[in-house]
Amino acid sequence: MVQLYENGKPRAAIVEIFHKNRKAYGTRKLKFKFQERGLVATRRRIGRIMKEQGLVSTYTIAQYKPNKTACNEATTKNVLDREFEQTESKRFVVSDLTVVSYGSWQ
Repeated sequence: MVQLYENGKPRAAIVEIFHKNRKAYGTRKLKFKFQERGLVATRRRIGRIMKEQGLVSTYTIAQYKPNKTACNEATTKNVLDREFEQTESKRFVVSDLTVVSYGSWQ
């Protein structure tokens, strides 16, 4: 038999699970932990109880960003000017800078 709530008190169980897990769990994780205990509650009900109790997951709190970072779109000079004919070997080397192998990783 599946219990609907622990001793008829879902709030106490939700608050207990929430605090045992460093206040990091949201409704999905709380529902999963609830099911592990053999208890049943919907995510919406868990969300309502969290709201009533003032429980906010540490991951949902917006992080303060002190200043806006600029995009990495620096303009570069067009040195080759689409002149790809080379008079000597490896005079111009064109590459994508997303991966540059240099020595070992560490």
